[in-house]
Amino acid sequence: MSLYDLIISRRSIRQFKQEPVSRDILQKFINASRLAPSAANRQPLEFVVVDEEKIRKEVFTCLKWAAYIAPEGNPKPGHEPVAYIVVLVNSEIREKGFEWDVGAAIENMILAALEKGIGSCWLLSVDREKLREILNIPENYKIDSVLALGYPDENPVIEDMKDSIKYWKDQARQLHVPKRKLEDVIHFNKF
Repeated sequence: MSLYDLIISRRSIRQFKQEPVSRDILQKFINASRLAPSAANRQPLEFVVVDEEKIRKEVFTCLKWAAYIAPEGNPKPGHEPVAYIVVLVNSEIREKGFEWDVGAAIENMILAALEKGIGSCWLLSVDREKLREILNIPENYKIDSVLALGYPDENPVIEDMKDSIKYWKDQARQLHVPKRKLEDVIHFNKF
């Protein structure tokens, strides 16, 4: 599959098979992430990889999923992520303006995962203080977000956006995600 085809096939996954992802593969995701562009090459990002079952269950309690269709969008019992990557910002390196670094780093991880057939969901709705305690994260690190990972156990589809950005599940429990049409977002030379 070409890189372009990989990119346009990407969907957020919230139902996962309970097949483990190897640490070698998880380490490759971090490597892809650390090599993403970084503003002024400051490289303030660090990562906590969670793959141990007991800690995964604790991390799961810190996350909120698919607000538009909650609780229907939550991973069902037995379909939870099998790994998480917690994205941290070292505030001694950079206190603000790190969001671009995070976006580039996360997208590198998401695409590296997809190439291996691993689905992901980038989560920003996180109980950061509880997560800090669970993972023993020092105070000088900002918890930015969490990337949930695992082999997909669902196949979301895109729909042309009409009057709402809200995603939904149909009678067969298929997730539908509205996206703006290309002709609605592209402008050549002038607006």
